[in-house]
Amino acid sequence: MRVRKAVIPAAGLGTRFLPATKAVPKELLPIVDVPTIQLVVEEALAAGIEEIVLVTGRGKSAIEDHFDVSYELEETLAKRQKRELYEQVAAISRRVRLISVRQKEPLGLGHAVAVAHQAVGDEPVAVLLGDDLIDCEGLPQGGIGQLCSVFERLGGEAGVVALTEVPAGEEHLYGVVAGDVVVDSDEQRLLRLSQLVEKPAPGTAPSQLAILGRYVLPASIWPILERTAPGKGGEIQLTDALRTLAAQGDGCYGLRLRGVRHDAGDRLGYLGANLAYALKRPELRPGLVALMRDLIDRYG
Repeated sequence: MRVRKAVIPAAGLGTRFLPATKAVPKELLPIVDVPTIQLVVEEALAAGIEEIVLVTGRGKSAIEDHFDVSYELEETLAKRQKRELYEQVAAISRRVRLISVRQKEPLGLGHAVAVAHQAVGDEPVAVLLGDDLIDCEGLPQGGIGQLCSVFERLGGEAGVVALTEVPAGEEHLYGVVAGDVVVDSDEQRLLRLSQLVEKPAPGTAPSQLAILGRYVLPASIWPILERTAPGKGGEIQLTDALRTLAAQGDGCYGLRLRGVRHDAGDRLGYLGANLAYALKRPELRPGLVALMRDLIDRYG
């Protein structure tokens, strides 16, 4: 079964980036000159996703505006014959069919996904978190595209989540999993999951494999989310719902993604993402390399 819809939770307050996020949604903080959430949306579109359901909260209307038509700006760019900029701006609204729903209370990631149920309907759904950027340049598929392929290959009834190995001692910061290896090759590592724990206490994690912010979930996740009680931190945790999914039916799998992950929800990770994406751009790379050397000489 093909995945046609994606949910992007964007209701968080972005407290790690204050004071910048006092008035600007963290999802619109740029990676060079492209908002973080636009990179995530483009990843979904490249995987064949047709509709984006944005889960927002108060003060996030600027995200919707970013993906809407901007008549005044587009007309001004056209009049000034800035064709390249015009095409960049106009393409944002042309490519995306976006629906916005409100998460009125911050009750956890599981709750944020459940809020999108009515907009998605009773069908499979991809979930992408904006804090994780997956750079798959040069690879045939992006992050969520890799998960969609496995989901379809498994028959469309099992969940598939992205995994990464985290340093020892940092497991308590993530949802951590363990399971049996199904495929282990240079191209792919796939596990059938048997244990899923949200932010385990130090020293109790079942492995160093943590869930990344990419999921493809079958339609059976919706009634599970409805029944999932508040867990860690008093919130409805998506990891808890996945544990139920893993124990029934076709189960839940974890895939080690190909590509480079940047944690754009962390200040150092965000700075690293900016540098990495800027270094890939031929018009910026020489000047940036020279600037970095100068700054290291001056401040290093």
